[in-house]
Amino acid sequence: MEAQQIIRRPLITEKSTRLNEASNTICFEVAREANKIEIAKAVTALFGVKVADVRVANRQGKMKRMGRFIGRRRDWKKAYVRLAPGEKSIEFFEGV
Repeated sequence: MEAQQIIRRPLITEKSTRLNEASNTICFEVAREANKIEIAKAVTALFGVKVADVRVANRQGKMKRMGRFIGRRRDWKKAYVRLAPGEKSIEFFEGV
């Protein structure tokens, strides 16, 4: 898999912002079939930073209903990527 296929999008939430400020950790939505080693290599290739640690969490899709019809959102995988000490954090919204 290519790096662009592994890293789907960054997750910008209150929790991920706190993690970024406290421990230089960035959250991404990643491909479900990607493992920790592939995620670390993809982050290094895309952003040019050294990765110290990767943690992953498989998220179950929520059940949603619209009237009498029930559907389900897709399952997805979240990755917490901690950068090596001394690495500059990745800024996604620099100009905002």
